[in-house]
Amino acid sequence: MHIDLPMAVGGLIVGVIVGLTGMGGGALMTPMLMVVFGVPPLAAVSSDLVASAVMKPVGSLVHLRRRTVHLGLVKWLCLGSVPSAFCGVLITRALGKGAAVNEVVQIAMGVALLFAATMMVVKAYLSLRSRTAPGAAPQENALTGADSVFARPLPTVLVGIVGGLIVGMTSVGSGSLIIVALLMLYPLLPATHLVGTDLVQAVPLVAAAALGHLVFGDFHLAVTASLLIGCVPGAYIGARLSSRAPSGLIRRALIVVLVASGLKMFDLGALTIGWLTLAIVVGGSLAWMAARRVHGLPALARTERRRAVSGA
Repeated sequence: MHIDLPMAVGGLIVGVIVGLTGMGGGALMTPMLMVVFGVPPLAAVSSDLVASAVMKPVGSLVHLRRRTVHLGLVKWLCLGSVPSAFCGVLITRALGKGAAVNEVVQIAMGVALLFAATMMVVKAYLSLRSRTAPGAAPQENALTGADSVFARPLPTVLVGIVGGLIVGMTSVGSGSLIIVALLMLYPLLPATHLVGTDLVQAVPLVAAAALGHLVFGDFHLAVTASLLIGCVPGAYIGARLSSRAPSGLIRRALIVVLVASGLKMFDLGALTIGWLTLAIVVGGSLAWMAARRVHGLPALARTERRRAVSGA
């Protein structure tokens, strides 16, 4: 078995980002395999999911030990996501073999990446609005844990079904998409429980998708091994640095990478991708500054931090 050192380094970088932000595993790893290393789309999805199935339980065990997991939500999410993730693999398999299925997977990947970037922006805006809403602080202080949040079975199962289907076909969504849906469904769920619940539900979800790709997909052992050599220590390093690093800046960079990678999946030219990404970055930055002002915050977070320091 041949270990690709540059691929392991790429896995290390992605692992650090995942450890820092809790997002971006499938959304970064699969496009990296396709764009940088030329791995066919179906093989990239299969190998990434199998690697993720090895990584996911590590962070989940930490949250389970700290009791920052809403097990009721995990149950309803898995009820929908586990079978639909396996079905996503079967749908991909039913599309055929060779260039035809790779083209479909590539387009689906592009849509999923752009959707993931959009959901990350939505999550950031919802967090901004919750911080500035009247009475937000007392309400947050009154919440002592996930026990005060009651599960809504039907919408939670539907989130699991849609998320599982996307993960099974593209490997994107186990973190970036489902965590946003949970945030919108359960705005009172504490942030630590939100992350913990998302990580734990992702374990059986990714395992089901990985099993499907092991049986029906295009799994490459050498690709997966190269990724694991880099991404496992990378995720550990990122988790250790997470309390010191500017995670907000990293998430902004991650959104830009997702947008550029998503556009690349549609076989657009480099110049077109560059101009579109630039337009989205500039337009998004102006819209974000306007949103902060609407909610009574300085346009730039740096100004807000300076005021906090000077007032201390």
